[in-house]
Amino acid sequence: MSIFEQHPAPLVDIRDLRVSFNGVPVVHGVNLQLHAGQCLALVGESGSGKSVTARTLVGLTGAGAQVQAQRLAFAGQDLRRLGEPDWQRLRGGRIGFVMQDALGSLDPLRRVGAEIEEPLLLHTDLAAEQRRLRVLELLRQVGVPEPEVRARQYPWQLSGGLRQRALIASAIACQPRLLIADEPTTALDATVQAQILDLLEQLRARDNSLLVVSHDLAVVARLADWVAVMRHGLVVEQGSVEQVLQDPQDPYTQRLLGAARAVHFQRPSVPALSWVEAPVVEQPVVLEARGLHKAFVGPDGQPRQVLNNVSLQLRAGQTLGVVGESGSGKSTLGRILLGLERPEQGSVHLAGQDWLALSAAQQRQARQGIQVVFQDPLASFDPRYTVLRVLAEALAQSGVPRGLQRTEAAALLERVQLPVGLLDRRPLELSGGQRQRVAIARALAMKPKVLVLDEPVSALDVSVQARILALLAQLKVELKLACLFISHDLGVVEQVSDQVLVMQGGRVVEQGAVAQVLGQPRHPYTRALLDAVPHLPAARPRWFERIAV
Repeated sequence: MSIFEQHPAPLVDIRDLRVSFNGVPVVHGVNLQLHAGQCLALVGESGSGKSVTARTLVGLTGAGAQVQAQRLAFAGQDLRRLGEPDWQRLRGGRIGFVMQDALGSLDPLRRVGAEIEEPLLLHTDLAAEQRRLRVLELLRQVGVPEPEVRARQYPWQLSGGLRQRALIASAIACQPRLLIADEPTTALDATVQAQILDLLEQLRARDNSLLVVSHDLAVVARLADWVAVMRHGLVVEQGSVEQVLQDPQDPYTQRLLGAARAVHFQRPSVPALSWVEAPVVEQPVVLEARGLHKAFVGPDGQPRQVLNNVSLQLRAGQTLGVVGESGSGKSTLGRILLGLERPEQGSVHLAGQDWLALSAAQQRQARQGIQVVFQDPLASFDPRYTVLRVLAEALAQSGVPRGLQRTEAAALLERVQLPVGLLDRRPLELSGGQRQRVAIARALAMKPKVLVLDEPVSALDVSVQARILALLAQLKVELKLACLFISHDLGVVEQVSDQVLVMQGGRVVEQGAVAQVLGQPRHPYTRALLDAVPHLPAARPRWFERIAV
């Protein structure tokens, strides 16, 4: 008997769901049920149809969508018959929805407090002061520090992790019976992720249900009772979380889990006694920061120290991982190293030059030697440009004549393992993994000595993550690149880094060889980060050994 057959009255009942966009089918006959107090996880790669399926339950399938189903019901209510006024009453009140893109989901012109207060205004009878107190309570509940201050800020003034927490606070404001969370912890560090997972578990314990869309299978293992694996709009496998994650039957599920295990954090094994680094031939220092200090003035007019006496060295051919929770100063550090921000104190030397002492013209010239790859390449591309034009702009800046730019752009695509035929496509026509490879190719067009990577794989599926990380490792060796890898994902940092630097509250609390810091941490904060990482369940050898060969 399945888990669903034990409960005759599902909260969510989906039978033969089919979704098309302008006549092109993207979801093909999906059958799912979710019962009160349970968590259902939808997993699969980008384009599998999992987000479309989830959005259909809140009437946000998208423009041009045609939705058909034998049954599509929530709490016994037929969702096929709802008009927009009905959907507006349902959304935010009885069904909460957390989207992955926090910055795109929050109104940049409204303060965070007003954003969280909106569902309370629409769906409750609370007075103004009660709503204000409830907003502060919600911000504390999702782990936002200084909630009184943050409520008065705008979304663009918050880090990605703080924006995501604000979005979750808004979604749970009215204690909905069903919470749909589309990649709810993608932008969060391990400690905050653990806090949010605890919160989601508590919500479910109150007999409310949770539908999670995620590519993080460790998160799925922590939260879900039932897992449905989607590929090309079909559910290829579903079952209890133990069965699907420990003994998957479908080859596609097996490949997903194999990729997840390849990038998932496994604490390195190091001697219990003192740590002695193996002797290495030291390469020249290509990037060095000394005693960086940076403060910003908050909405209350008080300065807040973002960086406090931060120093680091990065050598040719080396990858330095920078980890720490949201608001620890990692991204501000990256911006200062790129010359996009100026510190109040300290120095930055790039290839021996004092970066901060250079004139604007000299900085433009020197900047070719240090390039950046962001988490969301789509936001940094002009959507009107083809891939060729994106790469040609960078090639032109590095001195490549116009007549050679297409040839050089094709060579760059081949270097990042993309077909040359993509040159004439636009960014919106590419997958997330393809866009990230184009972003890497654009950075390489400048022939940099240093590559700054700010959360470059956190928004990608695990299988795509594994391919991008393998590509970066290959490029680092071939081009002798020095890489600064900023990430909240300790598994990724462990895989790509030689050295690691741990930041908390703008300070460096620990740094050293990656095996030492992650395998035998000395600082309590580092230990707390490691302890907070969710774990994948052990695989049954029957399939895992076969897929690993």
